[in-house]
Amino acid sequence: MPAPLRVVFMGTPAFALPALRALHETSDVANVVAAHTQPDRPAGRGKKITKPPVKVLAEELGLPVFQPDDINHPDERRKLADQIADVCVVAAYAQFLSPGILNLPRVGCVNIHSSLLPKYRGAAPIQYAIWKGESETGGRVNPKPASRRCGSFPRWTPARSSCRKKSRSAPA
Repeated sequence: MPAPLRVVFMGTPAFALPALRALHETSDVANVVAAHTQPDRPAGRGKKITKPPVKVLAEELGLPVFQPDDINHPDERRKLADQIADVCVVAAYAQFLSPGILNLPRVGCVNIHSSLLPKYRGAAPIQYAIWKGESETGGRVNPKPASRRCGSFPRWTPARSSCRKKSRSAPA
């Protein structure tokens, strides 16, 4: 049986947690060697410094956590190269990955996106789909090519949105 793939996970919000958890649980196929996430930031009314959800889970799983301000900085690129990843799995990481980063893993990078690309890119694709009253939504898992020229990628089976706008009737 071949050795498990060395995986570096990159993600920040709660959306990314199921992917990190699933990768960690499939240790016969994937060996998660590190988690990269956004730096701790002030949050809430009190502006208390708060860890990103991916950092909290990664620490619970005993994974090394990296929180660079800029993943593309040469020092951060070297740290990532030292992790000798076969693949990077990216889920809502919130940083642009340069070709220099995308080319580091032996196999490449895979992106998990919460919309049916190319529609509704950006910070809130699920919310935008609901707001626009879409009847169909879903997500995609696709390779992140080093060049910006991408063909079409297979997508997850679309899931029907149950978040249609409801009309409000006057109270009786």
